[in-house]
Amino acid sequence: MPVSSPSSGPGSSGPGSAGPGSSGPGSAGRSSSSPAVAGEAYIPYGAYWCSPFVRWEGSLADQHPLELAAQTAQTALADRGIPVDGFSSLYLGTTIPSRGSFYGAPWMAGMLGDDTITGPTFAQACATSARMLSSAGQSVRVGDDDAVLCIAADRTSNGPTIDYPAEDRPERWVWDNFMHDPYAQNPMIQTAENVATRLGIGTDRQHEVALLRWEQYGAGAQIRARYLTGAAGVTEDQGLRPRTSESLAEMNPVRPDGTVTPGGQTHPADGNAGMVITTAARAQELSRDPAVQVRLVAFAEARAEKGHMPMANIPAVSRVLDRAGLSVEDLDAITTHNPFAVNDVVLSDALGIPLDRMNRHGSSLIWGHPQGPTGMRSIIELIEELVERGGGRGLFTGCAAGDTAAAVVVEVTG
Repeated sequence: MPVSSPSSGPGSSGPGSAGPGSSGPGSAGRSSSSPAVAGEAYIPYGAYWCSPFVRWEGSLADQHPLELAAQTAQTALADRGIPVDGFSSLYLGTTIPSRGSFYGAPWMAGMLGDDTITGPTFAQACATSARMLSSAGQSVRVGDDDAVLCIAADRTSNGPTIDYPAEDRPERWVWDNFMHDPYAQNPMIQTAENVATRLGIGTDRQHEVALLRWEQYGAGAQIRARYLTGAAGVTEDQGLRPRTSESLAEMNPVRPDGTVTPGGQTHPADGNAGMVITTAARAQELSRDPAVQVRLVAFAEARAEKGHMPMANIPAVSRVLDRAGLSVEDLDAITTHNPFAVNDVVLSDALGIPLDRMNRHGSSLIWGHPQGPTGMRSIIELIEELVERGGGRGLFTGCAAGDTAAAVVVEVTG
């Protein structure tokens, strides 16, 4: 369902623009239980961050993902002058079990220094961030919350091996799930191969996308400087593998008789991200630039045919645009979670949008995929791109395990 109220126009602050619970970031004695007022849901400009993403078994492999996320969030909030005790809830997104993660959002809030708030924990594979932000936005919109801190964190490195007492084979949480969908009966990569075969998407076309995304990432340093927050001494993405025409030409498909090479897919990674969802009034107070408004407009999910995950973005986009009352022509920017280059080819062909108009500053195909935080980073880059162009409407979409996809529309004004 839409995050915004149907009667609200673009840039409208909504009925929640004033009232209880709208004190500023430096306000003393603000209670996290202050009553919220129903209205629109906003993201304060700049009230988001992301650690660098590090290829699995790299510099963050031995860092506890939730403890590291708490440290990163503390640094980011302090840098932005946002008090930890200014939130009514904390939402946590994490998809890979880690020691103590059973205690989820309450533990995260405690590590941040506020043991008066709580909230849910989300785990929906690659769609985790989008679903978490939608749920936070809905809570703000109906007045249940006035400021939600959303944090997503995962570590694909050193993933747990789970022993089920009644079974004689343990489960390697990360790799067994990458390699086997219990419903579709195929590994993740096979979904890309199925779509490539159906639509005739060969290796050469996938490599064109990979090369383009690498070039776009190279041009995105200024955007990344606005949101990357160092973690455990890591200040930039690590473990990236440059795409060049020569290096791609030397790569063979991963699967026999397949089309997807290592250069045409992303890599597992470790990292975290955070974002504040709040009312119009508090967004203005917490914003890096009070003249800039970032509104959550709509969210949608959809599911594709079994074993055809990259195609799920098409119905997800159709639904979210319908809920937002927009057409493809109304979009000013698009970012995607693209675990396979096939994803972007499918979406580009379906929307009729040139590939170079998508992911103008890079994407998960290049900087990797820690799962839970991946979508949030793409949405952050979407916001920054819209701000850079002076405003507009943007779309994020990304597929997820189970042949599903999520889509989010945001609007930037000012």
